Amino acid sequence: MSPAERTASSPAAAAATPRSGSAARSRPAGRPAAAVDVPRRVRLTLARIDPWSVTKLSFLLSVAVGIALVVATAVVWSVLDGMGVFTDVNGLLRDVVGGDVEVDLLDYLALGKVLSLATVIAVVDVVLLTALSTILAFLYNVSSALVGGLRVTLSDD
Repeated sequence: MSPAERTASSPAAAAATPRSGSAARSRPAGRPAAAVDVPRRVRLTLARIDPWSVTKLSFLLSVAVGIALVVATAVVWSVLDGMGVFTDVNGLLRDVVGGDVEVDLLDYLALGKVLSLATVIAVVDVVLLTALSTILAFLYNVSSALVGGLRVTLSDD
């Protein structure tokens, strides 16, 4: 046997040789090659959720929802103003109430006031969603201690 053949047949050379696809998976001795292609399944139980990580994640997600709420409010207000909805509603209110009463809808629905209200709602949303999700994490931990948690089956397709 030549030195090149000995090097190629050594276990280190075999481990360094790249394999692709299902040939890369190691096959236990005595199992047919078709059994290698079957995806593995693992059954796990979600027994506990860390409340601190839930608090951090829910805070970040609720801040994102709050920012989206303020931006969406500004966009909707701008679209309604651009379409002339506020002036049309002002004209309708003047027709209904009468010409002698001065009614201006934009005194109540100005962009600054609407965005201020949306910001207050977003801040309340951040506080409530963060607190609610943390409380739900604690409740899940208590209930999973009683019933054993949530069973999940994972597969490597």
